[in-house]
Amino acid sequence: MTVSKASYGEMVKRASPNSKAGIDTLKAFAVGGLICSIGEALRKLYEMAGFAKDDVALLTAVTLIFLSAILTGFGLYNRLAKHAGAGTLVPITGFANAVVSPALEFKSEGFVLGVGAKIFAISGPVILYGIAASFIYGVIYFFIK
Repeated sequence: MTVSKASYGEMVKRASPNSKAGIDTLKAFAVGGLICSIGEALRKLYEMAGFAKDDVALLTAVTLIFLSAILTGFGLYNRLAKHAGAGTLVPITGFANAVVSPALEFKSEGFVLGVGAKIFAISGPVILYGIAASFIYGVIYFFIK
């Protein structure tokens, strides 16, 4: 059976799902904004508690990472990410999720060959190229100044 280009194109159009880019973008924006709003609320709480400015930033980041790791452990972060898409990937919580997920997935293989070997499987390249880029930028900055 021979199929013409026009009929093939029509078959593809019927079989392909409609794009939901608009609603997906709104979900990602809303969830990413909510995560950042939670971070801002934590920052305000730590400020009101009387912590120093540098400590407030550190405590906010550590709290968001901790909450993300806990939610990942209970499988809630991944369910949220399924609906929110990139909204959960961009903030610091997405990075924490990228570290914890492989560790949980391979924990049955033991702490050394499972968790230890796989914990940075997803985030490792980000760490590597982030450190390399900061080194290069630091050298350039050193010679410019």
